[in-house]
Amino acid sequence: MLDVIMKDILGTPAILVGLFALVGLLLQKKSTADVVSGTLKTIMGFLILGAGAGILIGALGAFGSMFDKAFQIQGVIPNNEAIVALAQQTFGAETAMIMLFGMIVNILLARFTRFKYIFLTGHHTMFMACLIAVILSTGGVKGLPMVILGSLILGALMVLSPAMLQPFMRKITGSNDIAMGHFGSVGYLVAGYIGKAVGNPAKSTEDIKVPKSLGFLRDTSVSVSLTMTILFIIVALAAGPGFVEEKLSAGQNYLVYAVLQAITFAAGVYIVLAGVRILLAEIVPAFKGIADKVVPDAIPALDCPTVFPFASNAVVIGFFASFVAGLVSMFLLPIFGLKVIVPGLVPHFFTGAAAGVFGNATGGRRGAIAGSFVNGLLISFLPALLLPVLGSLGFEGTTFGDADFGIVGIILGKIVALFN
Repeated sequence: MLDVIMKDILGTPAILVGLFALVGLLLQKKSTADVVSGTLKTIMGFLILGAGAGILIGALGAFGSMFDKAFQIQGVIPNNEAIVALAQQTFGAETAMIMLFGMIVNILLARFTRFKYIFLTGHHTMFMACLIAVILSTGGVKGLPMVILGSLILGALMVLSPAMLQPFMRKITGSNDIAMGHFGSVGYLVAGYIGKAVGNPAKSTEDIKVPKSLGFLRDTSVSVSLTMTILFIIVALAAGPGFVEEKLSAGQNYLVYAVLQAITFAAGVYIVLAGVRILLAEIVPAFKGIADKVVPDAIPALDCPTVFPFASNAVVIGFFASFVAGLVSMFLLPIFGLKVIVPGLVPHFFTGAAAGVFGNATGGRRGAIAGSFVNGLLISFLPALLLPVLGSLGFEGTTFGDADFGIVGIILGKIVALFN
């Protein structure tokens, strides 16, 4: 039963957020129709967001395979899902317990401190719980002390991470209704400050002037499709028809395959944005019940695509700038004696895009480019520095991808090492 609750209910973001919406609507004593509608639409919004993310990941996987073949790159590929899947074989029970009690600590801290944030990104909660379990175990902390210490650390991170980003979130969204609940927060924080230092928020990415003849580019779906088509075709040409048609496209012409994957990527972006809009329309009003009854003035902290609709041009710019930084880092890492981190398209897209939105909010176009570029450096160097701390997991060819995992893992590893 515990396994079902932890993995199938609390470990499923859509159900977790749906439960919060259900509780919120019930606390407001809404009608049965409103409760059913609000709960189902909240779950639907998250599922739509997840479906879009799945499409993006599939298209990025094809791109990554062509990229690796074209440029013969070998190294460590950051992927949260992969490293967690490996770690769960050894630390599954510890991860589940830290996740459950960490969520309880989050609610208690939100109730009794000035940090009123409820972290609702369930999969990232699980990823961080897993990282904490691995680091503590590697440092010799096991059993009940691991669960207690890990839960306190996780719960604190679940309120502090959104708290430090909220001034930027207010600038992005124009309100205080939602927060960022994603463990790439250090990258977004740095992007916000970098943007403020180098740019001008008045010169927003969303104000880029497009000639009337190119007015169709104002449509995000069209501009993303064209941009990604160019990128996919270049990489497909470099990989060659033999590889693409034999390994990826099942015989379909390699250039046709590249174009279709590029447009599939754009479709994924469109679906993600649609899911976010449905989710926000339902979760914010439903959350008022929890805010009023359980945690006064509580603010829901949601996944990073939540900010994408607020600056869609910055999303594309941020992804490219972050990815370029990842490519540059491949040449810099060996200079510092670190393993090569192959740019993971998934972390560079999601965190780079979000960093672009944060950089744009404080520094316009320059801020979006510079902020997301620095984010790309962070998610290249931090995973490389984290590898030695992960113990035996550091030799598996993958690692955690987003900035906070690197920061937390390295700091926690150093602290634990002091007591051994």
